[in-house]
Amino acid sequence: MTLAAFLAVSTLLTLGAISPGPAVLMSARTGVTEGMRTGFFLALGIGLGAVIWGGLALSGLSALFVWAPSLLWAFKIAGGLYLVWMAVQMWRHASEPLVQTAAPVPRSALSAFRLGLWTQLSNPKPAVTLSAIFIGMVPAGTAVWVLIALLAVSFTAETVWNTAVARIFSLQRMRGIYIGAKSLIDRCFGGLLAALGIKIATT
Repeated sequence: MTLAAFLAVSTLLTLGAISPGPAVLMSARTGVTEGMRTGFFLALGIGLGAVIWGGLALSGLSALFVWAPSLLWAFKIAGGLYLVWMAVQMWRHASEPLVQTAAPVPRSALSAFRLGLWTQLSNPKPAVTLSAIFIGMVPAGTAVWVLIALLAVSFTAETVWNTAVARIFSLQRMRGIYIGAKSLIDRCFGGLLAALGIKIATT
C-alpha cells in the first residue's frame, strides 16, 4: 500500500469520525452535563467501538451482511432501539434540574467509557462505511502492520474529535446556557437521538 493511498484512507476515516451522528451528540451532551474528564473517557469508548467495527470490516463483515442480510437488519433494529431507549431516558428526565454543587460528581470513568462504547456499537453505520472504505481502497495482501496503523488512525480520529466536542460543550458559557434551558435542550437532544435511532432501524 502506497503512502498516498494510506493518507487517502486516513482522510476518509477522519471525515467519517467527524460526521454528525449518535456519538457526536452523546459527546456534546456529556461535555455540557458532566465535564471534560467524563467526555474524554466517553470518547475513548467511542474510539474503541470504531476499532471493533473496523476490525470486523477487515475480517469480511460486509461479505457476511451480503450473505445474510437479515443479520444486518437485526443489527440495525437492535442498535436503533438502544438509541431510542437512551432518548426516552433523556426526555423523561429533562425537567429535572441540574444539581449544582461545589464539586459535582459525574459518572465514573468506566461508566463513561462503557456508554461511549455501546453508543458506537449500537450504530451499524460505521461498519458499513468502514467496509466500503477498506474494500474499496485497501488492496488485498496489505501488511498487517498497515492495517493496524489504519485502525489506530480510526481510533485517534474518533477519540480526538469527540474529546474536542466534549471540551467545547464543557466550557462555562455553554454550561450556563444549558442550565438556563435544560428542559428544552434535553428534549432536543432526546428528539435528535430518537430520530437517529429510528433512521438507523428503518434504513
